Amino acid sequence: METYPQLNLWERPRSQHMHLILGWRQWADAGSTSSALPQYLVELTNARKIGEIRPDDFYLFQLPGTHHFLRPMIQLDEGMVQGLEMRRNEIFYTGNEEQGLLIFIGDEPHLHVEQYAAVLLHLAQTLRVEKAVALGGVYGSIPYDKERYISCSYSLASMKAELDEYAMHYSNYEGGVTIGSYMVARAAEQKLAWLALHALVPAYDFGYEPIAQGLRIENDFKAWYDILRRLGRLFGLRLNLRELEEQSLQLRLSLDEQLATLMDESADFDIQAYMTQLAEEFNELTFDPLDDVWTEGLEGLFGDES
Repeated sequence: METYPQLNLWERPRSQHMHLILGWRQWADAGSTSSALPQYLVELTNARKIGEIRPDDFYLFQLPGTHHFLRPMIQLDEGMVQGLEMRRNEIFYTGNEEQGLLIFIGDEPHLHVEQYAAVLLHLAQTLRVEKAVALGGVYGSIPYDKERYISCSYSLASMKAELDEYAMHYSNYEGGVTIGSYMVARAAEQKLAWLALHALVPAYDFGYEPIAQGLRIENDFKAWYDILRRLGRLFGLRLNLRELEEQSLQLRLSLDEQLATLMDESADFDIQAYMTQLAEEFNELTFDPLDDVWTEGLEGLFGDES
């Protein structure tokens, strides 16, 4: 078997059923669904770091005109180096002998994506991953008070029968690939079970001052909640999502207030009519399994009892 010197694993857990969730600091990260959601899951489950992919040859230092965009970030104090933040691709684990969950949080590569993908697939095979899910997010004009539109792509035809139960939209997208979809395509070549889930995160451009740039959700707790409910069931996890459910509610109330303020300020644009039209045109898919008990904060395999 080919070896990959970029992969550094100092622990190799052997759960009977192992699953993998992947996220990146990437361009398809609307609502921080790809970057912050996996980190939230690490903290929720008290996952421990078990390895990393070294950044060798995967990243550019600079391109003319990009200035700070690609460079590592340094922190100085009176000339003394306090820290240097490099590209990170970290692997976390939580679980037991029966159920195991790997959480990968990385930086989308600039170069040698084929080798980068090969390392990730090797990781999944080495730790005997049954299913892997790559996360992403894109912005779109959808109602903020409905279940999030979650787009799904998958690697094996045999997966579809199970996925039909999860109230997701099967993607018909054609265009530039995200890192998550790229990984699904590469996994298909090796007959591995991989998914890419992309949440559509609410964003509005009303086209008038003072909000000509529009309104966007930076941390879409509702998207995180809707995704984790599905992954909890798909992977057989018991996750305490009470806090995230409350954050979703607070996000909705905050958006209620922001839009009410904008409606009062708008003289040239009927925001209420715009939002009503979005709601009428939106095809909401509600994920409501009959045995949805694991979102009630019961004691489970992951996290504590509180």
